[in-house]
Formats: sequence, C-alpha cells, structure tokens
Amino acid sequence: MIKFTVKEWMNELVVFIEPDVTVSEALSRMRRRYINSLIVKTNDHHMAYGILTSRDVSDKIVAQDKNPSQVLVKEIMTTPLITINQNSSLKECAVLMKEKHIHHLPVINDEERIVGMISATDFLVAAEAMGTAPGDRII
Repeated sequence: MIKFTVKEWMNELVVFIEPDVTVSEALSRMRRRYINSLIVKTNDHHMAYGILTSRDVSDKIVAQDKNPSQVLVKEIMTTPLITINQNSSLKECAVLMKEKHIHHLPVINDEERIVGMISATDFLVAAEAMGTAPGDRII
C-alpha cells in the first residue's frame, strides 16, 4: 500500500551551507547537487536554521539586479525556518506550503533534527500515485 506521509515522499538529501558564504558559492553548490534549496546553519550552538531557495535568488538577486558574488547568503536567506514533522500527512504538508507560500519545506524527526526536504515538485509524483490503483506501475 502506498503511504502518504511526508517521510515516504521526502528527499533525504539535505545540503547545508554557512551564512557567510557568497550567494555565488551557494548557487554553485546547488547546481552541483541538482537541488533548488540549501539549509543555512545560522548558529552552531543553538542549532537555529534558515533556508536559501531558488526563489530567494530570483526575487532578491536577479530581480534586484544584484551581483551574487557580492551578496552573502545571510543577507537573502529566509528565517525563521518553517518545518514539518516526517510523520505528517502529505495533505497537511501541502496545506502548510500553500498557507506560507513556500515551495521547499525541511522535514524534521521527533527530536527536531532535519532529516529531509520536500518540495512542490515532489507532489507531482505523489499526486500521480494517489490516482493509481495498488500494484500499478507509476514510474
């Protein structure tokens, strides 16, 4: 049976970046990993996080005609970080993303550690699975 929890559909690849890195370096890391978001570690001691997404780059670098090699990640990252528990349903996840107008959502476990990432793109495969009979091949 297909499960429709965040854990079953999230991507376990989470890439972290330091806040004092240039946006150019962040873009290079995103491109090399074929991802559209990075988790920004904002404090080693308190484990607070931010996020840098392709949308941040579009809205805060490209649309404002800024040079990414002269802007630091901490200047354009989004914080505080909105997260969802891995045991939440996909519906809860989709509703949260819609309400907050976000496309990338870090996934946490019960200890509040980041264990994955779910993005709007992941819902394409999940939605296809929702409409498929058990045992049918979807990929």
